[in-house]
Amino acid sequence: MAEVEVKKHEGWAELVLNRPDRRNAINGPFGLLLAEHLHALNSDVAIEAILLRGADGCFCSGLDLKEFNADPEPDWMPDFGDIWRSVHRALYETEKPVIAALERFAINGGAALALAADILLVGKNSFLQVGEVQQGMAAPYNLAWLKLRYSEAIISQLTLVGRRFTGEELLRMGVAYATPNDAEVLSSARALMKDLSKYPPGALSRIKRTMRSYVHETADDWFDHTTKYAENMNKPSVVKK
Repeated sequence: MAEVEVKKHEGWAELVLNRPDRRNAINGPFGLLLAEHLHALNSDVAIEAILLRGADGCFCSGLDLKEFNADPEPDWMPDFGDIWRSVHRALYETEKPVIAALERFAINGGAALALAADILLVGKNSFLQVGEVQQGMAAPYNLAWLKLRYSEAIISQLTLVGRRFTGEELLRMGVAYATPNDAEVLSSARALMKDLSKYPPGALSRIKRTMRSYVHETADDWFDHTTKYAENMNKPSVVKK
């Protein structure tokens, strides 16, 4: 079973996070496949938009801590920083609109994937959580995507409080586009995809390229702003007496 799967429809595609036994948690092979499929879909002239969702009715639980704490460590572990950057670089550079269907939860690293979407649909009782602050850690990719899209007030609430924010709360904040009933998130997202795919060919990509042109930075430059501060935050503090 592939860690990430692609299902193509007329004019659009579903990109499925496919590790249901681990609640679609993130590991190295998952990241490699996700970046690879994003690049391929971005190059596919038949695809106008991409639906990002999780398998078996949940979005993504974040890093697979079982694998990250394994002994011996997986062979992909030394390269994971580069792998995870490649995923976010691909999301940043994708000219096709990315619509995310957030079912049940998107936590920490999973929240960063949800926030990377151009349009986010969240179940009324589903939630997004940027909870790294509770562990004393930074949340560089969450911060980078939030900074690209939202005000400092929204960023502060999501990242400093660190709790679960439900779909209805995210809608009030302007983070979610819509909050269908929890059982209808995927069907609502698919209906939206069908509508978008009927627009004139290339229209969606042209608008997204125009929006992104206002950000005069490459993907790596943009993400470096937050990752360099995250590295400092994650170093032990030295208290001078």
